[in-house]
Amino acid sequence: MDKNYILHKYLNGEASAEEIQILRSSPEYASYVEISEAALGFEAPQFDSAGTYQAILSKRDTQVSVKKLNPVKTLLKIAAVVAVICAGYLYLNTLDTTVSTGIAQKESIVLPDASEVLLNADSQLSYNKSDWKRERSLSLSGEAYFKVSKGSTFSVNTSQGVVTVLGTQFNVFSRDSLFHVQCYEGLVSVAYNDTLIKLPAGNKLKVENGTLVVHTPTNATAPVWITDESHFENMPVGVILQEIERYYPVKVNAAKIDLSQRFTGSFTHSDLELALKSVCEPLQLQYTVTNGEVLIYAQGSQ
Repeated sequence: MDKNYILHKYLNGEASAEEIQILRSSPEYASYVEISEAALGFEAPQFDSAGTYQAILSKRDTQVSVKKLNPVKTLLKIAAVVAVICAGYLYLNTLDTTVSTGIAQKESIVLPDASEVLLNADSQLSYNKSDWKRERSLSLSGEAYFKVSKGSTFSVNTSQGVVTVLGTQFNVFSRDSLFHVQCYEGLVSVAYNDTLIKLPAGNKLKVENGTLVVHTPTNATAPVWITDESHFENMPVGVILQEIERYYPVKVNAAKIDLSQRFTGSFTHSDLELALKSVCEPLQLQYTVTNGEVLIYAQGSQ
């Protein structure tokens, strides 16, 4: 029998009595016994495979890769972020607040200095809220009535002229080729065509087609349109009919009449039929209203 095979069984404690006897007869038996006894005294440490696996994963997840930073690139990135923030701040601070009105609408506005504005129908007003303390200035297209708190210069910019005050009550009308300013309290300065005109309380200025038409006193204490009525003095009827379109949801067809003929009078903002009669009858005009369209024509022409 192969001695190595018997030795293997002996070291594993599987050798039979006969096989052990064979080994004892061998000169190397004493060495076999010494090896066997040493093996019995040896104990391998416990191996926790699951715990070892979790430890490896934990070490992998927590291991930090150290990367050397480039100070120049870092500063450039910080500067870029700061620039974006500053640009956004400047943009927001230069952004205008705009208020617009539609047909038959009026809008009451309180400015940052507590000045009050009543914006008439089909008009637009813009101002910079964040810069208001430094410069009380706004832009107007259409018509508005102002009650200005006392303070620094207050400016109303229109396409035809600039109205400047310190603290007062006044009305500005700026549409197409018409520019009207009326002062009810205090003093108003009107810059028009390189000319500065002073308007004390109780005075009004009218510009038509680029020409100063009238600069006369008035007894009014406030514009009549704030009470839902429009008043006109010697104005082209074409302008009057445009104003009717601003207070009523209609389209006026006046192609068959002379739009340059003059009108002095008023019309209400609350009754279309009454408004049309107020304008047409003094001028011997007639009208029909069909599906939101007003046809104006001379008497006897239909």
